[in-house]
Amino acid sequence: MKNDINVVPYIDVMLVLLVIFMVTAPMITPGQIELPSVGTASEVPLQPLEIQIDAEGALALRMREGGASFRSIDKANLLAEVRAIATPDTPVVISADGKVPYETVMQVMDQLRNGGVGKLGLLVNQNAPAAR
Repeated sequence: MKNDINVVPYIDVMLVLLVIFMVTAPMITPGQIELPSVGTASEVPLQPLEIQIDAEGALALRMREGGASFRSIDKANLLAEVRAIATPDTPVVISADGKVPYETVMQVMDQLRNGGVGKLGLLVNQNAPAAR
């Protein structure tokens, strides 16, 4: 008696599957998606509400429109002030000083997210040279 496994049928099945996949692969069309261009993605339809965090961690807010000035607020009243000024569709941006600890910015973001602010972003200076 011979104790070897006959692998010839397995090789035949593998070659048949290989031929089937080679024939059907060119017939499959990849999915098409439409990505927004940079110009349309950066346009904001509404004036965002800006929350400023200075180097000491003090908060201020304003609507980003011509002539609007910052109004100081405390951290406990942040969510109430945002809800009083902004609608659910109003985007909210956070502009933090570079010396503000990351934890402070994340606490403000977490407080806003938990309060139901859906459109939340970070404001950056795009004209500054990149630090290396």
